[in-house]
Parts: sequence; structure tokens; C-alpha cells
Amino acid sequence: MSQFSFEYPLFLLLIFLFYICAKWCKERSRAIFFPHVGTLIAKTAKKSSLLSWLKWIGIVSAVIALASPVITKSYSNSKKEGRDIVLVLDSSDSMRQQGFDPNDIFKSKFDVVKEVVGDFIKKRKNDRIGMVTFADVAFIASPLTFEKEFLTNITKMQKLGMAGKRTAINDALVQAYNLLSKSKAKSKIVILLTDGIDNMSKIPFSDVKSMIEKRNVKLYTIGIGGPRDYDGRYLQALAQAGKGKAFGARNAQALNQIYNEIDKLEASKLNDKKVVEHTYLYIYPLFLAVLSLLLFVYFRNSKGV
Repeated sequence: MSQFSFEYPLFLLLIFLFYICAKWCKERSRAIFFPHVGTLIAKTAKKSSLLSWLKWIGIVSAVIALASPVITKSYSNSKKEGRDIVLVLDSSDSMRQQGFDPNDIFKSKFDVVKEVVGDFIKKRKNDRIGMVTFADVAFIASPLTFEKEFLTNITKMQKLGMAGKRTAINDALVQAYNLLSKSKAKSKIVILLTDGIDNMSKIPFSDVKSMIEKRNVKLYTIGIGGPRDYDGRYLQALAQAGKGKAFGARNAQALNQIYNEIDKLEASKLNDKKVVEHTYLYIYPLFLAVLSLLLFVYFRNSKGV
């Protein structure tokens, strides 16, 4: 927000004082109280209109410069501490199951997940987000990036069957943690979503659990579908090792609420500092005052006044 003001507004009263003296002060009064000011403010018949204008422009400009005009801008310098987040999405064959969204029973689990994840990505404006998808194998769908539009498009492009039909959760987590290995962010997060049980990983659970415990990365796990669809204890153990939380979602609404909860749990830290910026403008009226004075002297001498 910008505001124009004067640092010393009382100096503006001098303009009225000069005007009053020009109107009412006698010559001897001017000589006593304002030595030599007669050459600047006395009105005589000999002076031209140009000299009169130059005189008053100089006086008014000088007084305005003394009053120190200034533009003050105050704004909040908010600095948000972003996080590095990796989304790990199950794209195995079981994600084809329909009926997960009561409002659209023909929509597959995977389609619902892509919509919810897309909304989550848009909310995380200050974070870098990457994505790992998995089935038989795990692969990096997107590196860590601030480009939310790019990441949203990548999410929409994900197809079932691209990585196979089975489930390799452990391998996917290793990929996700490797993606964060060079991250310098103070807060690093992995969000795992699956509707199945690990039946394809080459890396054993004990090794993955040990890796998670050693790394400073918070892990959230989400199981979707019925309690028999995924291994709740397994996901709970992973979340506990990653100092995070395990969730379960039976439908699209519950899944959306889970991502909203994670969004709130991992809200960006805000350092709010009020900044006041002053732009001083006195140099402009001061320049005009000096220029007017020089022109006044020049024309006065050239006219022999």
C-alpha cells in the first residue's frame, strides 16, 4: 500500500507567510525581518510577469523541498518455508476396480486417486513435488519440481498397466527416498497410496524399514478400499518407522479428507515481517527551485532590473 505525505508539513505554512508579506509587508518591515528578501517577493511595477512567475515557483518549490515529500510503501514480507514431497501411487491392476466413488460408480479407483492428488498438488504452492508410480516395477514419473501445471499433466497421463499388474511397495519407497536423497529442504515427506499387498518387491521389508528409520523423511501411508484389500499392519509399521501417520479410505470422500488432513498437518511455515519503504521526493522540488532561481537572476539582469 502506497501513501504520499510530508515529513515536515509545518514548513508548508511558509508559503502563506511569503504570500502575506508580499501583500502587506512594507519595505522597511521586510528589511528588518527578511533581509534581502525584497528581491524575491517585492512586487514592483518594473518586474515582468515572467520574473513574478519564476519567483513564486522558486519559493513554493523550495518550501515543498523543506517539507520533504515522501511516498511510504508498507507491505508484508511473508516468507513461506516449502517442503519437498514425493507422491507414491499404486498403478497395479487392482486399481481398476469401480464403485469407489458413490457419485460415479463407473469411475475406477485410479481415476479418483488422480483427481484427488491433482487437487492436492494445486494446494502445495510453495513445495517441490515429485511422483513415483509402481506396480510390478517402480519408476519416477516426475522429479521434484515447482511446476505444478506440469506435474498435474503428468498425473493425468498416468495409465494403469504401464508398470505391470502386481504390487511392489518396498521398491517404490526406495525410489521415493532416493528421489529425496539430494534434497536440501528442511522438511521432506513421502505419501504412499496403495490398495494392495506387496507381492512383487525385490527389496525385503526389513531393509526398507531400516532405511526409513535412518532417514529424516516423514512418511504417510494411505490404504484405500476395504480392510482386506491392503495390509493395514504393514502400512502402520511403515508410517511409524517414518514418524508419520497411517490412514484408511473406503471411498472417494474419505480419500479427499485424508489428503486435506495431510495438507493441514504439513502446512507451510510462515515468517511474516512488516516492511516499510520510504521514497524521498525532495530532490525534484529542490531542483525546480534552484532552476527557477537561476532563471530569475538571469532574466532580471538581462532586463536591467
